[in-house]
Amino acid sequence: MIPEELRYTDEHEWVATKTDVLVRVGITDYAQQQLGDVVFVQLPEVGERIEQGGPAGEVESTKSVSEIFAPVGGEVTAVNDAVVNQPELLNEDPYGEGWLFEITVDEPDAVDALLDADAYQALTEP
Repeated sequence: MIPEELRYTDEHEWVATKTDVLVRVGITDYAQQQLGDVVFVQLPEVGERIEQGGPAGEVESTKSVSEIFAPVGGEVTAVNDAVVNQPELLNEDPYGEGWLFEITVDEPDAVDALLDADAYQALTEP
């Protein structure tokens, strides 16, 4: 199931709008299924500036290591320490407790330019 209210990237990150300039970021259910059992998560630091499309962390699973790419540019305002301490949250609840970090976005319109649920579903269908 792909939540309708979120926006997505073709790198399998999701974005939830919290306010006009604050978003929460995570990886999709599809991404966590492809990764397998997640064993390590590295996130950006609070206060770090990240560029849209640039690296923003790393997820390591029993199968591989994958970069997390910033879906939008801005300043990291919060990170989910729970997912660092319990990486399995990404497998158990990727759209809820498994969120990764929050960003105060430089360009709020950048969120609207991301994929909607239908476009993301089309991207992930075989």
